[in-house]
Amino acid sequence: MKSCFDIVRDTSGRHARRADNEGTPVNDASKPSARQISHPGPRETADFASIQTLFPIKKTRCYLNNASIGPLCLPVIAAIDSFLADVRDNGRNNYPAWCTVADTEVKERLARLIGAQKSEIAFVKNTTEGLVTVANGLPWRAGDNVIIADIEYPSNVYCWMKLKSRGVELRWARNRNGRIRVDDIAALMDSRTRLVSLSAVQFSNGYRQDLALTGDLCRSRGVLLNLDAIQWVGALHMDVSRYPVDFLSAGGHKWILGPIGTGFFYCRAAAMDLLDPPNVGYHSVGKHEDHMDYELVYRPDAGRFEEALVNFPGIWGLDAAVQNLLTLGTREIEKRIRMLTDLAMDGLLKRGYEIVSP
Repeated sequence: MKSCFDIVRDTSGRHARRADNEGTPVNDASKPSARQISHPGPRETADFASIQTLFPIKKTRCYLNNASIGPLCLPVIAAIDSFLADVRDNGRNNYPAWCTVADTEVKERLARLIGAQKSEIAFVKNTTEGLVTVANGLPWRAGDNVIIADIEYPSNVYCWMKLKSRGVELRWARNRNGRIRVDDIAALMDSRTRLVSLSAVQFSNGYRQDLALTGDLCRSRGVLLNLDAIQWVGALHMDVSRYPVDFLSAGGHKWILGPIGTGFFYCRAAAMDLLDPPNVGYHSVGKHEDHMDYELVYRPDAGRFEEALVNFPGIWGLDAAVQNLLTLGTREIEKRIRMLTDLAMDGLLKRGYEIVSP
């Protein structure tokens, strides 16, 4: 009898190319927006110098810790203030419009950021929430196993360790000088391997996983691929329509340069029904406005993983941050980061410092 995990073995038409996610207008001018936010800065051109003027922190310091918490720019703060002012002046009156904007405009831009469809995007408060959704939502059987790396951030460890009580084995891909090799992952796989869960970029050393090779391996073995992508999205170009990724989670407060307490969870459409939402509330169902119609029928999209009211102020700020990224273009951002990294490494090596990143 086939396991419900067998759906991942059907690869026909899976990775059709979607619209590119960079250098495109952040709004469709032909459609009036459900909200209007005044952003104090340029929004139309990919100009790093102009974008930098929107970050007050640039006036006082050279900040290098986006891998922990990124600084906020003026448009992000303005977007949050705009939402709070709306609630101050109107209370709940604009709640339907908030939901519409979040589920359409904001999710569309988040989807564009990673090459997904907006129906595959759910809001989460952090990366961990997305990882836990996968860990607690899949239909595990005793004897199944999960593969992770031995240098993962704790959020991508504890949720899998907890599955031991359900008879799920945790297997560790041992790093080689900070690198997680695809052939080492392959050597750990067997017929009971259900999932590989990795950081797209390792937090401790900046190692960038080869997502194409890793994804192809998982797809060829009928294994799901789950990514902690908080150290990737916003800094590097991501396109889930090209990489065989089933689930991806990213908080908004690092390289996306959004507010703390925001983030998104990507669930590939073909894998949606594999996950039983671990947290269920009125917002998980299709008729979430019919409060007395107790019919547990999930929403057809990733919104089923949003059990209740979402963090609208944070989402407004997250959206403003994403608009900046889309304006600049993710490939251009990656190119600039690589240039600055090379410049820093060359200078440090000349001064006798050791580069510890693999």
